Amino acid sequence: MIGAFKTVSTKRINLLRGTPGGRVWQRGYYEHVIRIEAELDRVREYIVNNPLQWDLDRENPAVHATGPEEPWKGP
Repeated sequence: MIGAFKTVSTKRINLLRGTPGGRVWQRGYYEHVIRIEAELDRVREYIVNNPLQWDLDRENPAVHATGPEEPWKGP
């Protein structure tokens, strides 16, 4: 189900952006069954706050090292 969604949406996004074959998704995904309201609240909070952390994320290609304490950030 997720694979089909990612395939269809990737093709559509690349068509709109004019970037055939471009990457849209990060590798993998995490599936989790939410059973209680507290878990749902935690997931909602993650969804809201996660994009705010992108400027610091090691997967962000625009992030650069500011010192030796951050070796995972490229020059």
